[in-house]
Amino acid sequence: MVSEDVMELSGTNVTVVGLARSGVAAARLLQEAGACVTVADRKDRTELTAVLEHLDQSKVNVTVGSGYEAALESADLVVISPGVPYRMEALERARRRGVKVVSELELAARFLSAPILALTGTNGKSTTVTLIGKMLQQSGKQVFVGGNLGTALSEAAGRSLQASKMGQPNPYDVLVVEVSSFQLETVEQFHPWIAAILNVTVDHQDRYDSIDEYVAAKNRIFENQTPSDYALFNLDDARVASLRWAVKARRLGFTRTQALPADVAGGTYLDRDRIMTTVTGQLQEVCRRSEVRIIGNHNIDNVMAAVTYALLSGCSLDVIRQVLREFPGLEHALEIVQDRRSVRFVNDSKGTNVDATLKALESIDQPIWLIAGGRDKGGDFSRLAPAIRQRVKRLILIGEAAPLIANAVQGYQAIDRAGTLREAVEIAAAGAAAGEVVLMSPACASFDMFADYQDRGRQFKALVNELP
Repeated sequence: MVSEDVMELSGTNVTVVGLARSGVAAARLLQEAGACVTVADRKDRTELTAVLEHLDQSKVNVTVGSGYEAALESADLVVISPGVPYRMEALERARRRGVKVVSELELAARFLSAPILALTGTNGKSTTVTLIGKMLQQSGKQVFVGGNLGTALSEAAGRSLQASKMGQPNPYDVLVVEVSSFQLETVEQFHPWIAAILNVTVDHQDRYDSIDEYVAAKNRIFENQTPSDYALFNLDDARVASLRWAVKARRLGFTRTQALPADVAGGTYLDRDRIMTTVTGQLQEVCRRSEVRIIGNHNIDNVMAAVTYALLSGCSLDVIRQVLREFPGLEHALEIVQDRRSVRFVNDSKGTNVDATLKALESIDQPIWLIAGGRDKGGDFSRLAPAIRQRVKRLILIGEAAPLIANAVQGYQAIDRAGTLREAVEIAAAGAAAGEVVLMSPACASFDMFADYQDRGRQFKALVNELP
């Protein structure tokens, strides 16, 4: 149901703090709802020129630069973007005056009547949300996919509000929403039909005083659920699994390492090489692990979560299997580019640090031809040495950091230097044998040779696709 609170926005003074993507979307939604909108950001107007072009400035008050906090003084409601610390002193002063401070997520949700499928976690959110969206779309549903990923939820809320005003049907059957801990900090009524925490590792400790505080923020995703909703937990993550005892919703789980415990109502699990599920009330095989196109143990977790959501939403196993066979992964994140003459080419250009490249290497069981290098970010390349010796058949180095990486893996002899990415791809394509993998996971920034990691990844894909 759309919250009755949205009717109270007409004519009220609302300040949106933070003019990133979600802040702009929130401002436009508030305008559609009839509010008197002020946007505020500590950046100067010159830094926000491109952003402000997306707003009708004749109808929005703009307060930016060093005095931006003054925009809070006349607000009846404050909406904050995820990057705005919810405990900043100016917001605390507003609260003390009795002004409500909510996230863009909370605002948007109050305008939406379609079921919300929400998901949070430290890692894997974007992949899982994308998978769920594809499964629902291929089942014929009108689906919004976004939130912290891609399109802000307020964009969906705005379209829904416009449709309602025009007497048109709801544009969405379901909303699949990636949610961050920042967005959850100030929720009040946000109420997903299905909610999950994929995993929790130490992160954002510049924002939170402790890991417990970080977990508590994520745990708010379940706060407003009822016994008619579903709460899904990664049973292999001790911090996440322990949260299931306090929820009101029906508990479900997914696991790679154990049988489903009796205290969950069902879920999805890995039985040797088969992904199994009991979500529909009966034991069913989803597929063999080898049928899943995306690679890595962490992605099996993401797949099991997505399968659970899709089955609860009425998707058939046939549709789910088709998506799992075809989905190559998100662009630049262990993205399968092509299988050429039984050699798999994988684009992991988003691997801009040592940890990301280690994760990529650990995700591949076949012999690897690794293309690495770029601009050094101060990473400890010696941490790559054990994985390279164990998993990499040949190391091809590019960019400014090439000598640093070579020095960090002393004793490893199978190294080539390439002056360009094209040369690196050609060396790998000429040498890799059937059953091997050519992986570009640089462990470095891209700015020595490319505009950004996306440019690097797209050039890699173009070069692979040009191979004879």
